[in-house]
Amino acid sequence: MPLFSDYVIYVDESGDHDLTSINEDFPLFVLAFCIFKKSDYVREIVPAIQEFKFRWFGHDMVILHEREIRKQQTPFKFLQNQENRQKFMDELSAIIQGANVTLIASVIDKRSLTRRYASPDNPYHIGLQFCMERTHSFLLEQGQGGKIAHCMFERRGAKEDNILELEFRRIKDRGNYNRINMEELDICFADKRANSSGLQLADLFARPIGLGVLRSGQPNRTREIISEKFRRSPTGKTSGWGLKIFP
Repeated sequence: MPLFSDYVIYVDESGDHDLTSINEDFPLFVLAFCIFKKSDYVREIVPAIQEFKFRWFGHDMVILHEREIRKQQTPFKFLQNQENRQKFMDELSAIIQGANVTLIASVIDKRSLTRRYASPDNPYHIGLQFCMERTHSFLLEQGQGGKIAHCMFERRGAKEDNILELEFRRIKDRGNYNRINMEELDICFADKRANSSGLQLADLFARPIGLGVLRSGQPNRTREIISEKFRRSPTGKTSGWGLKIFP
């Protein structure tokens, strides 16, 4: 029987990896790895999200999607009321703030990437390597060597998933900066309809991380809360440890 890690990782992205037509409003590709200790996830985070859903919707089948919340689309149309929106966002922010999660993210500036390299690599693959390397280091720091930690990705389609899995396994099998075998990392896919608290939190994190880079001088409560979750160096440094901006 394999030895499983005390941690599980949920992954989501914001933006796309297309380099031929770059959206100037959001010219970034963001990949977020949200690392949870399983005991915290099961006992605290999942119940908090379930209670939140029952309180606001009467059931727990609603999927918390950042885009639908931001655009106040069904089933979030009630957020068009300012009072409802303020209370809803305050409660959701409190859950995020209270969540014991370590965040590792990569932000790829596609404009800079295309200017610097004649034939740039796929932004998704670049970001994936950065996040896998730092996640692997975090797990070793937590004494998780030799224990399998699952990285949970949302399914995007058979072709895309196969390409992603091949790249994940290439990086894992010495295709990384230190040329080491990251035997502790494994990949799993979940259906888009899967009601996973971890995947929903990762979805809520990804875009604000990108906006924090794109509009660094603009204050934003959600981004400030999220920034406290990044993995840090022993001296408290975030850059290069929990957040990798490239190029």
